Amino acid sequence: MQNPAGPRGVRPRIGIPVRLTNSSDPDPRVGEANALFDYIVDLVRDGGGDPVLLTAAEEPGRLDGVILPGGGDLDPRLYGEEPGPACYDVNRDQDSLDLAVARQAIAAGVPVLGICRGHQLLNVLYGGTLVQDMDQGSVPHREPAPVHGAGPWAWHEVGIAGGSKVAALYGAAGALTVKIASGHHQAVARVADGLMVTGVADDGTVEALEDPQRWVASVQWHPEALELPAGERQAPFRAFVDVCRNTPASA
Repeated sequence: MQNPAGPRGVRPRIGIPVRLTNSSDPDPRVGEANALFDYIVDLVRDGGGDPVLLTAAEEPGRLDGVILPGGGDLDPRLYGEEPGPACYDVNRDQDSLDLAVARQAIAAGVPVLGICRGHQLLNVLYGGTLVQDMDQGSVPHREPAPVHGAGPWAWHEVGIAGGSKVAALYGAAGALTVKIASGHHQAVARVADGLMVTGVADDGTVEALEDPQRWVASVQWHPEALELPAGERQAPFRAFVDVCRNTPASA
């Protein structure tokens, strides 16, 4: 997995690990996650990148970046807990694929962006833990009963730190507030050593993380949500493609 810094105008190859659970699963959240995966692929392509669908970490050819998309819950055994009753679509093959892709990308020094499950996966990969099922609080993070085919979003604001990688994805140098599409029942509990918090909801939920030593960042929300205005959906993906185009790999 390499990332030779190339001239602007080249279409960076962005790896995205495929979703392994079929949309025919009776849990409507699985179909939603698979639809969101397709949106990400389209947004990468429209943003100037070439999406590469990964079925294994050892993908032939070159990758210039990786996006870790949303999906079912990580196996809590990965962070030292037994699965609770609220966990859904736990798939060890999916965990193995996503973790292997993430590890290889980080080792190669190519940019990595985690989205929802991908945000949680990066925290676990770096050694952090998750809340298996969030209590109802002052900020809505998910609709109570998502329906297949409809956006299961709760909408709230997130404060993003100035100078952060996520702020740059939204075209800002300073701090900003973004209204986001939220649909998750798990969240970051203990933040991993090696990651810093760069986005927080009003109730304290960790909404964005980044590695200060390399281009690795993540968001708990869904910037690809179809209900967002087209320009707002496209902007962070186009910015990430530019990051991948201009970030040299590690030596």
